[in-house]
Amino acid sequence: MPELNDMVHERIKSLCAEGDAFAEAGDYPAALEKYWEACDRIPEPQTQWDAATWLLAAIGDANFQIDDFSAGRDNLMMAMHCPGAIGNPFLHLRLGQCQFELGNLDQAANELARAYMGAGRDIFNGEEKYFEFLKTRLEPPIEGW
Repeated sequence: MPELNDMVHERIKSLCAEGDAFAEAGDYPAALEKYWEACDRIPEPQTQWDAATWLLAAIGDANFQIDDFSAGRDNLMMAMHCPGAIGNPFLHLRLGQCQFELGNLDQAANELARAYMGAGRDIFNGEEKYFEFLKTRLEPPIEGW
């Protein structure tokens, strides 16, 4: 897998840090601006770079936080084409949540099950409605429910 040159990588990390600071302050639109600015610095094809995975994860998370579930779904689905994304419990959780909120319940169950399989019950801490939904879709039920 190719690596970004140091100068580009450092600029992307800097922009992401700015975006993360905005996100932590709850200013998701400003965070999205910084994340997209960082994304624009990733060479084509963007899906071959690790940086695209975590940038699209941050973008999809910010989309989710501002209830832009359609954009969240689209960005998280794009992330799934990037290195290390498939099997990442957080990405599957957020994608499942976006699918759920959009009424795509079969896709939501699939993604939420992947999140559960990758990280267990703990990934649903603070996300109870999604765990309750998942419990209605998995058979046989998992012990301890």
